[in-house]
Amino acid sequence: MSEKDTKDDTRKEETPESPDLTFVPVVKLPPVELKTFEENEEEVFKMRAKLFRFDTTEDTPEWKDRGVGDVRILKHKQTNIHRILMRRDKTHKICANHRLTADLKLLPSAGSDRAWVWNPQADYADEEVKSEQLAIRFANAENAMKFKEAFERCQAETTKVLDKTSDTLADQVTKMTIKDSTVTQENNSPQDNTNVAPEVVNTKKSATTADDESSTDDANKTDTNIVG
Repeated sequence: MSEKDTKDDTRKEETPESPDLTFVPVVKLPPVELKTFEENEEEVFKMRAKLFRFDTTEDTPEWKDRGVGDVRILKHKQTNIHRILMRRDKTHKICANHRLTADLKLLPSAGSDRAWVWNPQADYADEEVKSEQLAIRFANAENAMKFKEAFERCQAETTKVLDKTSDTLADQVTKMTIKDSTVTQENNSPQDNTNVAPEVVNTKKSATTADDESSTDDANKTDTNIVG
């Protein structure tokens, strides 16, 4: 055995075994359920894209990068209302969040067949209502066309639901108005004896009869005095 092999064996023997350590946490935290507020919605469209917003706060208005991620169209399971929701990659911060209402118009971006521009009047991406001008760009024209088809189809369904809801509310308001008007007319109408309690009417009749009898007795007495 060579001297080198002897040194290697010695090093192996001198290497201590690592102990099996177990670290117990000082504070135990209960599991926390994170809610995305998407629990009552179903995903009807999903596509990777890049979002931009037109910033008018600067001296020179310009398009600014809003984020890269999956743009999704979600449908509420109970109301059937659709909305666009987009989160940034990694941070998952919301960069677009608004309903697909009838006033939205998806327009082609100038000089590109894979980008669209639209103006939501009520976007909630920054946790407050804002009117935005957004633009979205896809990897190719085919993906852009798929987004347009899903956008317009879901927009039409949402518009139909909202119109139906508006008609229902209008009917309810009309019925309430008619009911209030009827009650007001009844309260303002003149009252007759048919609305007076029977006891009151009978009392009036009794008093009238008593007066008539008293008048008759007085007349008889007068006649007797004259004859006498």
